[in-house]
Amino acid sequence: MSKLTATPRQFPAAKTALQFGRLLTKNNNQWRAKPLTDDDADRFRDALARTGIQKPCAHDSYLINLGSPKHDVRQKSIDAFVIELERAEMLGLLGVVMHPGSFLDSSEEEGLQKIVDGLDIALEQTDGQAVEVWLETTAGQGTNLGHRFEHLAYLIDNVADNSRLGVCVDSCHIFAAGYAITTPSEYKQTMAEFDSLVGIDRIRAFHLNDSKKEFGSRVDRHEHIGQGHLGLEPFRHIVNDPRFAELPMYLETPKGKKGDEFDQMNLKALRGLSAL
Repeated sequence: MSKLTATPRQFPAAKTALQFGRLLTKNNNQWRAKPLTDDDADRFRDALARTGIQKPCAHDSYLINLGSPKHDVRQKSIDAFVIELERAEMLGLLGVVMHPGSFLDSSEEEGLQKIVDGLDIALEQTDGQAVEVWLETTAGQGTNLGHRFEHLAYLIDNVADNSRLGVCVDSCHIFAAGYAITTPSEYKQTMAEFDSLVGIDRIRAFHLNDSKKEFGSRVDRHEHIGQGHLGLEPFRHIVNDPRFAELPMYLETPKGKKGDEFDQMNLKALRGLSAL
């Protein structure tokens, strides 16, 4: 459940009792990367097996914006995303989590369609691969798309081959975007809305983060579990929902100086809520 920001060559042994891992397959601030070799991939898989971490996934580069109205940025984004998928496939990862994109100085409608077109190209160029694309729910900062369930539904419904598309639900993001999940009735209503628009079966993973900012703020600031505006109850609902019992749930909460001491604290808080 910890984010492991390491290259395949630097994949660390698990120091905490974490079951799931998320990583970056390359430098997150560069468009391209030195190609992986078969030896790189083999050593990564061996290292991963030694950690005991299950259901690994990657997050794509934050430089990528498939919704950009700027042709050069969009083309770089498509090329970079294809590289992300190819690297994840070589490493045997389940999926690549991505922020759908931002429309900048265009319109929401134009941005969504550009993302659809970009996904079509990337999925076609990686046809035959098993690795999936997990669209992440966003907080809705600026012109970011993906903060409404309707956005996700549009992308999934309009991509030519959506068989490899899933969703990663971020608890902080949907809270900041205005979806209430604190009381049992709020949680039930929000999940019912997601199911109606997107389909609950499209959820592949969760990012479990509390929020430093208020409900509906559309500001993405993560906090330790139970120490932010979400509190503990939303996490109790999620970790005890039998529909999600087999799904990976990853922490993206703040890190300490050593990197993992807060993971133990947050993991303990979540496990204390679980009745499954």
